[in-house]
Amino acid sequence: MNADFALAPLFRHSVGFDRINDLFDSALRADQGNGFPPYDIVREADDQYRIVMAVAGFGRDALTIVARDNQLTVTGKQPATGPEDGRVWLHRGIARRNFERSFRLADHVQVEGAALNDGLLEIQLRRVVPDAQRPREIEIAQ
Repeated sequence: MNADFALAPLFRHSVGFDRINDLFDSALRADQGNGFPPYDIVREADDQYRIVMAVAGFGRDALTIVARDNQLTVTGKQPATGPEDGRVWLHRGIARRNFERSFRLADHVQVEGAALNDGLLEIQLRRVVPDAQRPREIEIAQ
């Protein structure tokens, strides 16, 4: 079995972690939700990530993205519709239920922006480690 597939569940709910202990902790705390909406996490470069969520049927006004501490939360709330809207649904195959999905972010991972295109919400993330915390080489004195 390919290691990428064996470790895939560990990477589903964490973005920007370098330490395996953090990955295990994140996997153990993975949300207990029903898997809605489906999403992908893409590592585009060493310090760049993208979360892509399938949010068909949700407009910009129905989505909220909040980054607080090391937590990113995406919420979708549809306006209530009922018989008064004049529509008769013959089939409802597109899920339009409200949701809240949270992602635990590693230290120094910042949200750079978000876009909604063709039913996909894309959230760009970047890890920005302060200079004071970057590894530095120490010269050995003679």
